[in-house]
Amino acid sequence: MDENGRDPLMNTGSAGRAALATALEDNLRVIDIPPRPLIIDRIRGEMLQENPCLRRVGQLINADVGLAAALIKTASSSSFGLRARVRSVADALMLLGLDVTSRAVAAISLRRAFPNSGHYLRFWDASARVAALSGWLAQEVKRPGLDAADAYTFGLFRDCGIVILLRRLPGYMQTLARANGDGDRPFTAVERTEHPTDHAVIGALMAVDWWLPDDICQAIRHHHDRAALAPVESELSPVCRRLIAVSQTAEHLLQELRGASHTQEWAKLGEACLPLLGINEEDLRQMHAGATAIIDAVE
Repeated sequence: MDENGRDPLMNTGSAGRAALATALEDNLRVIDIPPRPLIIDRIRGEMLQENPCLRRVGQLINADVGLAAALIKTASSSSFGLRARVRSVADALMLLGLDVTSRAVAAISLRRAFPNSGHYLRFWDASARVAALSGWLAQEVKRPGLDAADAYTFGLFRDCGIVILLRRLPGYMQTLARANGDGDRPFTAVERTEHPTDHAVIGALMAVDWWLPDDICQAIRHHHDRAALAPVESELSPVCRRLIAVSQTAEHLLQELRGASHTQEWAKLGEACLPLLGINEEDLRQMHAGATAIIDAVE
């Protein structure tokens, strides 16, 4: 908090970026935040050119065969909202544009940056399904400013701080179990009682360092904050609040349909999420068939 009692991570302008940069520097001393992949810097460098060259970016991506294949697969998924079939990196760049391509590359690189076995594998499987459902749901509800690609990216990055803390903080697995089972306190409040930070702060810091848009960074920072979803109380943008709502609703669908990713968050946040998406519980039940198809399509 600053001297006025405000959270500096709430600010989305240059002051907010500066506060997040300072917090990132402080946390990097004790928390192992994966470094930003060089490919993201190279794409961003091209985006900042007066006349960005899609062909040059395509060459950079194609130099990594695994990344190129993953980008084509991601852009081709129904969760990304494209109507045309993507057959190449060039197709993806033309249809997505540089900005969204950069986010897609960040999302693909995210899983590469962490262990991919044991409980980490289960975590990423659940995150992949939440992300896919988020992108699909964003298209279903069609709320102003709610973009499928952003919803997908947010769904993947939303809980990345959990993996970081699992690797770094002794006893965090037990803290995570307690936070998942607590039906009263905010998830992050449980973390803060036992550790010097929480996964929402760490995830937001990583998202800033990886050049994700402000709305996504702020949504990661506040995705367990009930007050942040309230139109009167919240200082977040409507887009931020809808990103949080669509991802939380996606997680709820996954829990209902697969019994996976057990938490108490829907009981705490669900009532605020549905109005932000312009739907009710009956609408949600009508989406079960479509949501099941999306879940089944995730490998």
